[in-house]
Amino acid sequence: MSYLTRASSLHGFNEFARSLQLNPVELLREAGLPRNVLDDPDALIAFHRFARVLELAGNASANPLFGLEFGLYQGVGIFGSLLYLVRNANNVGDALADLSRYFHVHDNYGDVRVHRADGLAHLYYATEAQNLPGSRHVSELVMGVGHQLMRTLLGSRWQPMAATFQHAPAASAARYRRLLGVAPRFNSAFDAWLFDARWLDISLTDADPALYRLMQHQLDAMSSQHNTTPLPNDVQRLLRSFLPSGRVTVDCIADFMSMSPRSLQRHLAEQGTSFQTLLDETRQAMTVRYLEESDMSLMQLTDVLGYANQSAFSRAFQRWFGVSPRQWLKQQTPRV
Repeated sequence: MSYLTRASSLHGFNEFARSLQLNPVELLREAGLPRNVLDDPDALIAFHRFARVLELAGNASANPLFGLEFGLYQGVGIFGSLLYLVRNANNVGDALADLSRYFHVHDNYGDVRVHRADGLAHLYYATEAQNLPGSRHVSELVMGVGHQLMRTLLGSRWQPMAATFQHAPAASAARYRRLLGVAPRFNSAFDAWLFDARWLDISLTDADPALYRLMQHQLDAMSSQHNTTPLPNDVQRLLRSFLPSGRVTVDCIADFMSMSPRSLQRHLAEQGTSFQTLLDETRQAMTVRYLEESDMSLMQLTDVLGYANQSAFSRAFQRWFGVSPRQWLKQQTPRV
C-alpha cells in the first residue's frame, strides 16, 4: 500500500527552515521532493518523503524537537481545505469528529481519534506501526498541530491536563513544557492530548452552516475517490487505533464497521487472510515501534497490545523473532 499525505503537511516549511538558517530547497531535494512542492497544497506526496524531510531538517539544525516546533509553527494551516469544515462545525466535539471522519482524505498513514470516558477526552493520532525514518518527528509535529488546533477552537480556554508521547524524551522535560505549556508524559500508549470532556460540548459561535455544508459535500466527493482501501487494511487501521485502549475482539471491530463478525471473517477469508492473522501482524509491527522509540516496560507493552499476561506476549514475541523480548533488546544498537 502506498502511504500518502497532502503537500499541505509541509505548510510553512520554507519559512520555518530559513528561520533556522537551513536551506529548504536542498532539504526537499535530498528527500526526493520538488522545490515547488507547496505550490499546490492539495497535491499528494509520499508520506515517507514527508517524514524524511523532517528527519533531515532535525539533523541539519541539530534540533531534536524540530518536528514539535515545526508543528506549533504550522498550526491549523496543515489541514488545507479540511480546516474550513472543522471550523464551521456546531461544536468542538463535532469539529473533532469531522476531522476524524475525513482525515484519510488528507493523510492515509494514520487516523485521528477522539475518545471520551470518565469525564476526560483524549485526542490522538494512531499511525501506521512501522519503522519509518523520521517517525518521532512526525509524532511530535502532530502533537504540536493538535495543540494549535485546540487553541483555535477553544481560544484561551484551552488548558490541557496532559500531553502524552509514545516515545522516550528527545530533550529535557523542561524544554517540552516550555513549548507545550504542560508537563509531558513519555512511554505512553498514545501520542495524545488529554483534556476536560466538557469542552467537546462548547459551541463554535462563528460557524457558518452554509460553508460547512459546501465543504462537507466537497470532502464527501474527495472521500469517495479514496474508498478503495482493501478490507484488511481498514481492519488493521482500526486495530492500531483501538489496541492501546485494551483487548480488541473481532466482535468489537465488526460492530465498528457495521457488519456481523461472521461477515467480517468471511470477507477477510475471501481476501486470503483472517482477523487473527491481522491482529498478530499488527501487534508485531506495533511491538517493534514501541521497543525502538520508547522506554516502555515489557509489562506496559503487554497491556498496550491487549495480551492477557506477559507470558502470552513473550510466547508471541518468540514466535515472531526467534528470541525472547529481553534477548532482542540486548541485540539492538543503543539509541543515541
